[in-house]
Amino acid sequence: MTADKYPPGWNETRVRRVLEYYESQSDEEAAAEIESASERTTMEVPVALVPAVRKLIAKRRLSRVRPTKTTHNTTLQPPSCTQRKSKPAKSSRAARG
Repeated sequence: MTADKYPPGWNETRVRRVLEYYESQSDEEAAAEIESASERTTMEVPVALVPAVRKLIAKRRLSRVRPTKTTHNTTLQPPSCTQRKSKPAKSSRAARG
């Protein structure tokens, strides 16, 4: 990153404050902050519910930002699951004669 280019909402003053904060932390303070953050941002989910949770997360991400062209796996499923062949459509009785 160049000195003149910062992410939106950031400037040199903010970057210096963040650097000062982390550089002044002791190892114990840093470890406590990391542990505290991981406790607030993680959740145990039963293995049987993982596929449903992944689908919900993917739906939420898609609802926030609708990409113009999806080039990646947005369902969070392994490629083998997303590339399954769909069942052929059943023809109606009228079409069969």
